[in-house]
Amino acid sequence: MRIVSLLAAGTEIVCALGAGDFLVARSHECDYPEWVKRLPAVTSAAFDTSVSSREIDAEVNRRIRAGERLYCVDEQSIAAMAPDLIITQSHCPVCAISHQDITGPVCRLKSTILSLQAGSLTGIDEDIRHIAASLGRPDAGRKFIELQHCRRAEISRSLDQFNAPTAVVLEWIDPLFAMGNWGPELMELAHCRPVMGNRGAHSQAIPMSRLLSADPEVIIIAPCGFSLHRTRTEARVLTEHKDWGRLQAVQRGRVYLADGNRYFNRSGISLTDTVEIMAEILHGQGGVNRFHAWEPLVDCVRQ
Repeated sequence: MRIVSLLAAGTEIVCALGAGDFLVARSHECDYPEWVKRLPAVTSAAFDTSVSSREIDAEVNRRIRAGERLYCVDEQSIAAMAPDLIITQSHCPVCAISHQDITGPVCRLKSTILSLQAGSLTGIDEDIRHIAASLGRPDAGRKFIELQHCRRAEISRSLDQFNAPTAVVLEWIDPLFAMGNWGPELMELAHCRPVMGNRGAHSQAIPMSRLLSADPEVIIIAPCGFSLHRTRTEARVLTEHKDWGRLQAVQRGRVYLADGNRYFNRSGISLTDTVEIMAEILHGQGGVNRFHAWEPLVDCVRQ
């Protein structure tokens, strides 16, 4: 079997099911396991994503209004590879290559196009089952899902002794977005009370006034597509806001930066690790930052 994965989460799931050798190409966002970077990338962003959060948001909205693409897909190369299976997604056309981005010669192939659409943990389980079935490995999919459920339950049980603080995960910095989709479910598993963001619904932009009104005890900043380093460089947008220092999480030093790209935004295998990461952040469990995926935001209050 020959697989082209145009979704980072899809690539991770294929590898977790022991079928990584079937991959022949990837999207530019597929970076885990590390070895997949050696595969040819057949997609790219259609604009410069190294600019600020505000500029990215403005350009995305402009392109959507104008009907312009957010991503480029090298369909000629994909067609030449003659894949049996192409993995994409239909949940969010902004965050990753979507089914609708495939419009040319790939559509004329006899390839199976599997479009993942999860917006919840249950939906992610279904996506894993669909990929496993497409690989002819349904038992591997079932066992993998069971293992993730058992591990999440074990982490969650270990936190019963702790108080559950109010918390919010910010999935974008400028403008602010409160994490929806599977985010509130992960927060509850990590034994905290999400005060913003709706389960199973797309993340939504919020004004600073709403964050001030919710005034969570803990804030985790994990922007979509941003590494921990990239998040660190963008955090000044928040710390220089005139109202930032009014938040109790800021005053108590309970604001944290996290690797959103690897651990919070992908609808794949890393979300169980995310529960453990949030347990470290919220309750000091382990205290070793085992995944090197987060750090406290210090000197938060604007001088």
